[in-house]
Amino acid sequence: MSPAFPDPALGEPFLLTPGPLSTAWEVKDAMLRDWGSWDDGFRAMTRDLRSRLLAMVGDGAPAYDCVPIQGSGSYSVEAMLGSFVPKDGKVLVLANGAYGLRAAKTLQYLGRGLHLLDKGDYLPPRGAEVAGILASDPAITHVLAVHCETSSGILNPVEEIAEATHAAGRKLLIDSMSAFGALPLDVAALHCTAFVSSANKCIEGVPGFGFVIARKDEIASAKGNSHSLSLDVHAQWETMNKTGQWRFTPPTHTVAAFLKALDLHEAEGGAPARLARYSRNRDVVVEGLRGLGFETLLADRWLSPIIVTFFCPESPAFDFSRFYELMKGQGFIIYPGKLTVVDSFRIGCIGRMDEDVMRRVVKAAGFALSQMGVNSAAPPAAALEERKKLAA
Repeated sequence: MSPAFPDPALGEPFLLTPGPLSTAWEVKDAMLRDWGSWDDGFRAMTRDLRSRLLAMVGDGAPAYDCVPIQGSGSYSVEAMLGSFVPKDGKVLVLANGAYGLRAAKTLQYLGRGLHLLDKGDYLPPRGAEVAGILASDPAITHVLAVHCETSSGILNPVEEIAEATHAAGRKLLIDSMSAFGALPLDVAALHCTAFVSSANKCIEGVPGFGFVIARKDEIASAKGNSHSLSLDVHAQWETMNKTGQWRFTPPTHTVAAFLKALDLHEAEGGAPARLARYSRNRDVVVEGLRGLGFETLLADRWLSPIIVTFFCPESPAFDFSRFYELMKGQGFIIYPGKLTVVDSFRIGCIGRMDEDVMRRVVKAAGFALSQMGVNSAAPPAAALEERKKLAA
């Protein structure tokens, strides 16, 4: 294995989460220098960050611009919604998990119009459904799609959603928080008004900022829309273009780390190579955990290469808190489930990990089960029956 991968033997566990995630030593090392936020050197770093991200969005890049936003990914989602949806606008939110529902709640806070399509935990929204809703509700101005819903691990069909949205003459907003940098996202082909992502996802940087990539004409016309001083995409864009600076204190160390992460992303082969590694990580861990008796929440066709949700075993000997600690003791931090219907846990496939690490994850899970006295990791029959019924 490459020495650039973390080593639990040195006291650093692997983060099997959708971000924060395990990062390369080079990324960590980039944060060992301090930067002045107004300094020409840091302004050059900001320009570099913006231009390199734009280079990843396809042939339509000249019509778009990149606006970094301080804070977690949810800050960028709120900035996008508050800036691009006018006060009299209405958004069709396509939800099938916690992050779609969070976007809906954000719109309620903002006082924007909302039409919520909640598909539950198992299924994606489909293009035909979107087309039907848009035809029946002419007040809808925008559609918000979550590229990969990490509460369940479902990969949503953004292409058919985009086609239905464009055909109806509405504007598409995408939360690509955990997908951009690995999964394809051609903004022009999708007729995308704006999308958001974060530093600490598939680019494999560290937390501290997200970014909005949007059409320049949409940014220009967003002046005065925002409910927030700090989350005003137009104001941030205008200031960056005039001065090269962030309006408020930037996460300088995170930016330095992100630029190094972009170097590694490019050296690996960009998004296609990263997608191939993450997909292999998923395949190895799914096959291995199924071999122990675990089962995935989702049918295979909807499994993303970002994170996979597994049912908790039915065995009374299984206790998630102990399972978590046993996995942590072997160098792996896993994620609890975010589902309301059934007990579950999640294994992230992204970050500085390869298939050898995932084989070790499977081995660690087998050891944890044996320590708890769990003879079968099979989920409740009712959970499998529900999945089968909904996937039909």
